[in-house]
Amino acid sequence: MFKRADVITVDITGYAFGGKGVAKVVTENGDYVVFVDNTFPGQKVKARIAKKRKRFAEAKLLEVIERSPIEKVSEFQEISGAPYIYIPIVEQEKVKKESTLEVFKRIGNLDSPEDYFDEFISSPEHFFYRNKMEYSFSSIEHDLETDEELDDAFALGFKRRGTWWKVESLNKPSGMFDVQWEELVGELREFLKSSGLPAWHPPQKTGFFRHIVVRKSFHQDKLLINLVTSSVGVEDFDVDKFTSFLKGRLGDRLAGLQHTVNDNVADRAKIENGQYSLLHGEPVVIERLLGLDFEISMESFFQTNPKSAERLYNKALDYVFEEKLESNDVIMDLFCGTGTIGQILTSRNAGVKIVGVDIVEEAIKDARRNARRNNITGIDFYAADVGKFLKEYPDYVGKIKTVILDPPRAGIAPKTLLKVIALGAKNIVYISCNPSTQARDTETLMKEGYSLDKMSFVDQFPHTGHIESIAKYKRV
Repeated sequence: MFKRADVITVDITGYAFGGKGVAKVVTENGDYVVFVDNTFPGQKVKARIAKKRKRFAEAKLLEVIERSPIEKVSEFQEISGAPYIYIPIVEQEKVKKESTLEVFKRIGNLDSPEDYFDEFISSPEHFFYRNKMEYSFSSIEHDLETDEELDDAFALGFKRRGTWWKVESLNKPSGMFDVQWEELVGELREFLKSSGLPAWHPPQKTGFFRHIVVRKSFHQDKLLINLVTSSVGVEDFDVDKFTSFLKGRLGDRLAGLQHTVNDNVADRAKIENGQYSLLHGEPVVIERLLGLDFEISMESFFQTNPKSAERLYNKALDYVFEEKLESNDVIMDLFCGTGTIGQILTSRNAGVKIVGVDIVEEAIKDARRNARRNNITGIDFYAADVGKFLKEYPDYVGKIKTVILDPPRAGIAPKTLLKVIALGAKNIVYISCNPSTQARDTETLMKEGYSLDKMSFVDQFPHTGHIESIAKYKRV
């Protein structure tokens, strides 16, 4: 049968949660299932086996050999981060809803998850919706026209799927990010190449140009740009010429330009891995959500699709406000990040006491600064581990009307979830960017005295396998 790292060609006949296409390979012992990331029913694909189990295997997509009959090739350049860009959005949403309900049935042990289903919330924009994009440089390029690997190249774009060392240059917009910027990427590539400084060579960990990270404010219609390079050759890099180039092309849309020098061999663009200088403008942009302004730096965590996030937050707060809130009720916002949802909640009901907790100190600093910007009071932010905070502040036990949970993709640690349950809140509104962990936690909540009231799904990331869910639980 198969071994790890084998390259296989299979027909995708089904779709499983998380953007996994399902292929069935006939064997003498019956059908053997192979799950292939980022594929869609109707495709024939080449994939590499990543994990091998007795009953199934998991594989990484290498190439789509034949497209699904429902795909409609458009003018956008297909990138690895948007595998379903040619799949009609109605078909994407259909499989996302069905597969997520199946996850609640299989992992959450719900007999009829559709009985709890409230609504599927589409993204307001299906294209150009992202407010952040990271582009990589590489001196090893995968040429899209010849399908060959080119050495001593100067590529700027996205990693070739299934690889970490070679980049496919972005030659036209991907349909995911700002059009003006992505139409400029090709010209920018040639401009930087003309400097004579080399693109990064991932296997050798040498070179100069490493990444470009771009943040967009839809509210301001401005871009914040960070160029990440190594220090080798930095004295030969003309930052003034680079700044003038971008100012000339973007004009007033260039909110700020930063240069980060990063010699960490890890392939990450994070500013904390290096030293950065501000070449032009401001180090932040301002985004507006539901009438409130939020200051976003290059490293701030912020919703990637802000227009869809407004719909997500509105639905979550609808679930909160279904229960009558008294002036002395406490709402606890756990894993609050930059405090977005707590501030929006306060703006809708100023009399309620809100407590926001997150372990990331920078996020809490952003939360406090944004609350001052929006003249919001009645909300306290704490930089603390959620599990430890609940232990250190037992006064809240029995006084909390609603807990809002918005944990990271890994979900809530089992012990922390039990501490949340011990608070005795009447309602829990749980926002999840990974419904499989939410389904797991649903089973725990129902065993520990809560009933699932309703749930909705939100398509925050069209053209990917990601889906978010909001569930409301009531204490029995």
